[in-house]
Amino acid sequence: MTRINTNVPAIRAINRLDVNQRDLNLRLKRLATGLRINAGRDDPAGLIISELLRSDARTLQQAIDNSTRANFVIATAEGAMNELSAQLLELQSLIVETSNKAGITQGELEANQLAVDSILDSIDRIASTTAFAGKKLIDGSLSYTLSGVVPSALGSVSVFAAHVPLGGTREVDVRVTQSAQTAQITMVGQNSGGVSLVSATTIELKGTLGRQVLSFADGTTLAEVRTAINGTTDLTGVSAVVSSVGGAASALLLNSQSLGAKAFVSVEPISGNFVESGNTGTTIRRVGVEAGVLVNGQIAAVKGLRADVRSSLFDARVFLTQGFAQTIGSTTFHVTGGGALFQLTPEVSPSGQVFVGFAPFTSTKLGNSQVGLLHTLRSGSTNDLVSENFPTAQDIVSEAINQVASLRGRLGSVQRSHIDANIESQKVALENVTASESIIRDAEVAVEVSALTRAQILVQSTQSVLEIANAAPQSVLSLLR
Repeated sequence: MTRINTNVPAIRAINRLDVNQRDLNLRLKRLATGLRINAGRDDPAGLIISELLRSDARTLQQAIDNSTRANFVIATAEGAMNELSAQLLELQSLIVETSNKAGITQGELEANQLAVDSILDSIDRIASTTAFAGKKLIDGSLSYTLSGVVPSALGSVSVFAAHVPLGGTREVDVRVTQSAQTAQITMVGQNSGGVSLVSATTIELKGTLGRQVLSFADGTTLAEVRTAINGTTDLTGVSAVVSSVGGAASALLLNSQSLGAKAFVSVEPISGNFVESGNTGTTIRRVGVEAGVLVNGQIAAVKGLRADVRSSLFDARVFLTQGFAQTIGSTTFHVTGGGALFQLTPEVSPSGQVFVGFAPFTSTKLGNSQVGLLHTLRSGSTNDLVSENFPTAQDIVSEAINQVASLRGRLGSVQRSHIDANIESQKVALENVTASESIIRDAEVAVEVSALTRAQILVQSTQSVLEIANAAPQSVLSLLR
């Protein structure tokens, strides 16, 4: 080459040096940042995918954090309810102790009533002060608000979970498709001069509350038998009425006081024939019939007057009035809002949310309209210890214990079956998404070190080539000598 104005080999060497220098800079940047993709031009398609995966990872991590916080909220409420349970158990003990009237003094009774008042104050204090991050939990702030509940049909309604559309309400239809029945035995007496009589007999009468042995002389009228049986109703749970059957003949109807499959009436003639001939030693037993109840078309689990329905979007317990339970018909009410919503999944949608209603656990709310409310055990109220209405007081406390235990069980189920399981599944998803994003975006150090070594050698060799290319035109000087 004998041209000196244009050094083509040097230009080529410079171009290759620029390429090699850029490659060297790229390797240095990747090793310095630990990332294979530092800018969009490094890998446009990979950048798009990795950003989507980063978005998934961020929302998955937030879902895990949400679930963890939901656990803390529920654990706070459950801890308070544990103390409420202890207080209610103590209350139950005081009622049983005081019912032993012959064994306690007036001073002890008054002291027990003071203890009852103190326990009720403690229950109200716990309910009104239990909070998480300043948000009250069991004072009713996070319970569901209802409208349109018909008291003549529904004695009480407890909504544990409900999905309420944003800005709307949720209509709940409670339909009785089969009326509840008491257990009933019909026994026809012997008619003598228009008065039905029984022969001499001894029977064992059983009901849901207990058993009694009754004896009747020959010629006892059904009206007298009715009176004797009704005198033991509070011991057996069985009542009796006399009813006309086929004109002059009369029948003795034995009925359980309660409804449903748990209710029963049993009569066993120990000696003689009870009303009907030929039934000596034959036990007659009848059970009640549970009501058939649909809640928004879903079959409810019915026990007496209580109906429970559970689904992912609606979980409630309703107590039917006796009149409504024994009548084919329906009633509706609306859930207008309230409750607590926990977002557990990355996608904000009802399928990724858990709805929980924290019932108010004050003394004015525990219990129900059928058995009574807990605050009626205070001094001067209808069910205080001085009134000696111990069975009712015990029923009220038992219902309160059941309410607290029921919500604790439901919250425990939410923690175990929803939140804890969700945390584990989201952690696995986060692990896989993070690994996928790492493969695309993170630098492989071994590969980059190898490429860096290659780039260093190429830069050095290109610099040597450029030096040679720059020196080559100097050979033209030999022609000028």
